[in-house]
Amino acid sequence: MKILVTGGLGFIGSHTVVELQNEGFEVIVIDNLSNSSEDVLKGIEAITGKKPLFEKLDLREKASVQDFFKKHADVSGVIHFAASKAVGESVGNPLLYYENNISALVYILQELEKKENANFIFSSSCTVYGQAETMPINEDSAVQPAMSPYGNTKQIGEEIISDVAKISGINAILLRYFNPIGAHPSIEIGELPIGVPQNLVPFITQTGIGLRKELLVYGNNYPTPDGTCIRDYIHVVDLAKAHVVALQRLLNKKNVEKVETFNLGTGVGSSVLEVINAFEKVSGQKLAYQIVDRREGDVTLAYADTTKANEVLGWKTQSTLEQAMESAWKWEQKIRS
Repeated sequence: MKILVTGGLGFIGSHTVVELQNEGFEVIVIDNLSNSSEDVLKGIEAITGKKPLFEKLDLREKASVQDFFKKHADVSGVIHFAASKAVGESVGNPLLYYENNISALVYILQELEKKENANFIFSSSCTVYGQAETMPINEDSAVQPAMSPYGNTKQIGEEIISDVAKISGINAILLRYFNPIGAHPSIEIGELPIGVPQNLVPFITQTGIGLRKELLVYGNNYPTPDGTCIRDYIHVVDLAKAHVVALQRLLNKKNVEKVETFNLGTGVGSSVLEVINAFEKVSGQKLAYQIVDRREGDVTLAYADTTKANEVLGWKTQSTLEQAMESAWKWEQKIRS
């Protein structure tokens, strides 16, 4: 069965390609390499023994998307990762996010809408909940006004998918991720941020390796036990495996609604300082960091209620925060050696 993975050389995409190939799927990767590298293909091949078919393509180019689906009319499912994903950057450059995250989604759905049946997995985010009123966050928690253009693109994306599914043969699962971290246990693939990392863990590991002078901790006056923001950090391999399970649910027609939503997290919240402590434990070294002012767009507290994913998908996380941090640190050491 042929599966298209957009953004398949990115952090979560590449790990998902590995899990798909391990399950026997034939994978085609689309990536424009704006935040990834073609070298990731070698890592995927090293792990699975097979290199996925790769097409360098910018999904913002409608004609290119149309040509792709004409050439690959036998695609059985699409997992759509390709998107810009940094909260801070989206606040500074909202139009980039609206163009990249919305137009690409529309062009793919326009092609899938032509099919009698289409299976679509959407890479969404817990940012759609904004600052949720109660913890942990479940799938029935209210979608709050977005706190960043990035969060808004995920809300809009979900609405577009739901609208299109109502009038077409598209069945979709929206996967709302919490905070993916870590690297594959083989250390053949991992997170490869281009430029200054926008996410916490690669900034920690780059500081630990000496690439950055110090980590900036944005605020220590939040109403949390140690004053720093709390997030739900999920190992990327656990997250990748959830995509395969969700895809199989659609392919086997086990979905009970045209569009289903699942939270993907560990169900445990960890503060920024707790993540730093986990890094210090697995690396055996102290991390240089400085407390600075809060950052616009950051919520105080977000961790998942994973009951629905556990019970309906039969999926749950396997790795601890320390295991994820250890793999992230090994990956950082490998790519800097």
